[in-house]
Amino acid sequence: MKLMIVIIRDTDDQNIIPELIRQDYRVTRMASTGGFLRRGNVTLLIGVEAEKVDAVIGLLRQTCCPPEPDHHQATIFVVDMPYFEQF
Repeated sequence: MKLMIVIIRDTDDQNIIPELIRQDYRVTRMASTGGFLRRGNVTLLIGVEAEKVDAVIGLLRQTCCPPEPDHHQATIFVVDMPYFEQF
């Protein structure tokens, strides 16, 4: 299992989150601030099986608005998640 930490522009979450949910991914949205995108941003936490990481990245590439000059569409961290529990 992997945990994807995805930082996107706050204006992109309206397109991305519904599409992730539609494709049966679980996502948690957190408002965040910081210097990655130098503007309002949102951090998404997405837990996925390792083989689905590339599919989520592809979905993000398709769903994020084109970047402005000197900006990025998203910043993505993928980390191992050795333990996961829901109750």
